[in-house]
Amino acid sequence: MPTLTSQGLTELKLKANDVRQGIIRSLLSAGSGHSAGPLDMSDIFTALYGHLIRHNPREPEWSERDRLLLSCGHIAPVRYSAMANFGYFPVEELLTLRKFGTRLQGHPERVRLPGVETTSGPLGEGLAQGVGMAYGAKLDGRPFRVWVVTSDAEHQCGLHWEAVLTGAKFRLDNLTAIVDRNFIQIDGSTEDVMPLEPLAEKYRSFNWEVFECDGNDIAQFIETAERAMRIKDKPQVIIAHTVPGKGVSFMEGDYTWHGKPPNAQQAEEALRELTQARQGMVAHE
Repeated sequence: MPTLTSQGLTELKLKANDVRQGIIRSLLSAGSGHSAGPLDMSDIFTALYGHLIRHNPREPEWSERDRLLLSCGHIAPVRYSAMANFGYFPVEELLTLRKFGTRLQGHPERVRLPGVETTSGPLGEGLAQGVGMAYGAKLDGRPFRVWVVTSDAEHQCGLHWEAVLTGAKFRLDNLTAIVDRNFIQIDGSTEDVMPLEPLAEKYRSFNWEVFECDGNDIAQFIETAERAMRIKDKPQVIIAHTVPGKGVSFMEGDYTWHGKPPNAQQAEEALRELTQARQGMVAHE
């Protein structure tokens, strides 16, 4: 894996801004969908596609690719926007989000879009799928890593914790889970709906190696992920603390944006903020 240079970090930050703009445009076109989670995970998906995972947009089924699973399928706009911005399909296709016949369904479908590893939707199932892939790679002596992006609220599902048990039993050190710890779900705070804390201690008690970081700091997330990848004989989890709606001031920290899109006026304001932020990054550079 190449060293992250100062120039490379700036390019990733600019790309994350592009990903956020693609999310806003796609949600406006769709007229439905989730805003807060996709925006807060834009830095992480940019870091994954832009630096951390082995993949080839021109050959999405490359056998040696790392497997990137999105368990919380409702934040699909961030995966689609990241994939488009890293060359899997034209950025213009983002405007077909949730349209009849599109490849960009409200939840990702493996058979529709090359580069999507699983069909996701039911919360809590992604880590179980990832455990199976990681265990299969171990049995076959394959070198790829399995990355599973999960929401914090889906930790309220029992299947997820069965997968945590299984990953530890088989010492799947080729498995890295990422938790979008934004503390929100559709009905409010996770800690009001069904408390998760102490989340890190729970994973440690299940014999996982635990890391925590600022999920909206690309450099910090990459450094944390690189440390996780060096762990032997244990699966790893990165609890990434994020701000819901990151990058759009009137959405940030507001759980009511979990499951709704912006209207035309709100999208215009969001894109204005993001464009100004991008211009500021370019001027600073």
